[in-house]
Amino acid sequence: MMSTLGVAIVGTGMIGAVHRRAAVLAGATVRGVAASSPARAQEVAQAWGVPRGYDGIEDVIADPQVQVVHVCTPNHLHRSMAQAALEAGKHVVCEKPLATTLEDARALAALAASTGQVATVPFVYRYHPVVREARARIAAGDIGPLRLIHGSYLQDWLLDPASNNWRVDPALGGASRVFADIGSHWCDLVEWVGGERFAEVSAVFETVIAERGVATGKSFTTPAAGGDTQAVSSEDAAAAMFRTGNGTLATVTVSQVSAGRRNRLWFEIDGAKASVAFDQEDCERLWMGYPDQREEVFVRGPGAGSAEQRRLSVLPAGHAQGYANCFEAFVADTYRAIAREQPEGLPTFEDGLRSALIVDRVIASSRSRAWTPIA
Repeated sequence: MMSTLGVAIVGTGMIGAVHRRAAVLAGATVRGVAASSPARAQEVAQAWGVPRGYDGIEDVIADPQVQVVHVCTPNHLHRSMAQAALEAGKHVVCEKPLATTLEDARALAALAASTGQVATVPFVYRYHPVVREARARIAAGDIGPLRLIHGSYLQDWLLDPASNNWRVDPALGGASRVFADIGSHWCDLVEWVGGERFAEVSAVFETVIAERGVATGKSFTTPAAGGDTQAVSSEDAAAAMFRTGNGTLATVTVSQVSAGRRNRLWFEIDGAKASVAFDQEDCERLWMGYPDQREEVFVRGPGAGSAEQRRLSVLPAGHAQGYANCFEAFVADTYRAIAREQPEGLPTFEDGLRSALIVDRVIASSRSRAWTPIA
């Protein structure tokens, strides 16, 4: 049995708190936290009850009690911080997108491979138990050869023009906002579940709110009223059509301005024998449809289904599991990989690089309005 892992959390926003909770539940010890300033780090360290508030990333990687660094900062800091941690011999969990450019993502994936450190990216929707069930059924041939993939990921937290956030600024979030932020999750999920990779894309971006309030707030929070405004250059919505290497057509719509939609990641994969659909806002159920008018609803639980579905169903059926449980399972699997186990479906920096490639080609297609190869 390995000794308790020491981890550091870099970044104290909503997602930093999610990482911290998952790390503790996975049995690690949070040694300290780094934030936007040393004072903020001290404040959060006290609130979280952890020993240290680090002055910065240099302070984090110099701590011999830290074996794993969780990078939960704004996107433009991912490359430098993940690189520093890997070069210091630390394992890394880096929030997505892995980097704001394809070149930086390539460099990080290559560095992780050369060091042999465990380096993962939280594409955590893979950890919904019924998503594992969908993947197992497709792999077993239950739905037959794929005929069509379609879906969406819709949010409404930036619908109000007064809403603003660091993600809106391309200098901090990257050249793409909505597609890189949530479209990347959809693409990772359907490629992983369906077993086919996208080979080309035709995409379009739209900025529907031309100006936003200057004041920036935390993600998913109510905006401040009034104040000055500034021009917006990142997209609020996007649509993309893909074709896989096998020739299967796929379409997705993503938005952060769809009223009433919180985190509606939905996909349907239609095969020659059956269709399968998943809705993240109703994540206890998996729908299967058949051509003879039969329907099946598979309900999450530890007593039936694929081995991975049962492994991840940690609560009895009827006691809902959700996003937090996915994150906990992902972090636990990352730590299992550090202990030299090989958990199935663990998203690594290679998956982060794959996502960065897709996003890069989607951006290129949105600018050229032409079909663009993904290679």
